[in-house]
Amino acid sequence: QVQLVESGGGLVQPGGSLRLSCAASGFTFSTYAMGWYRQAPGKERELVARISSIIGITNYADSVKGRFTISRDNAKNTVYLQMNSLTPDDTAMYYCNVQMVARGYWGQGTQVTVSS
Repeated sequence: QVQLVESGGGLVQPGGSLRLSCAASGFTFSTYAMGWYRQAPGKERELVARISSIIGITNYADSVKGRFTISRDNAKNTVYLQMNSLTPDDTAMYYCNVQMVARGYWGQGTQVTVSS
């Protein structure tokens, strides 16, 4: 079955960096686009970044452009989110997502808290 396991979240000071990882299993990872989403308390879940399959075309939410970088390692079935210059507005639960024809799948999430 499809499994997505996020890791790498934590507490970081404003201006700091974190790298999130999402380990995928149960499907042919290299043939699917992958996404990172986030949800802050009281807000809707929003797309942060997305990377296409094979050639890895990326797109980002305007709020994170220039600060976050999504990448993938198809040999390790893992997608990453490098987050730099973090601000308190980036505080949220971060989720990994894969969208298939029948349905989408989500990981359990990893909490990112940006605070001094």
